[in-house]
Amino acid sequence: MSDFMPWLYANYIHPQLYEIHEGEYIDHFQNVIDSLPEGLLPDLQKCEEFTAIHAFLLGLRTGAGLSAAAR
Repeated sequence: MSDFMPWLYANYIHPQLYEIHEGEYIDHFQNVIDSLPEGLLPDLQKCEEFTAIHAFLLGLRTGAGLSAAAR
């Protein structure tokens, strides 16, 4: 993965995720964070980064495929 994707996550995707968290999902995310054993929060954050980046890329690929099919 290029260096661009971690930058994109840190500067665009992550802030967007945490705007969503302020809505109906904040309690669920806080429950998960509160129930983690000491020291596992960085692992959770890295898993969140991986999942968000790949979901973003899937959206790009799917969107690109849909626009080609619509022509």
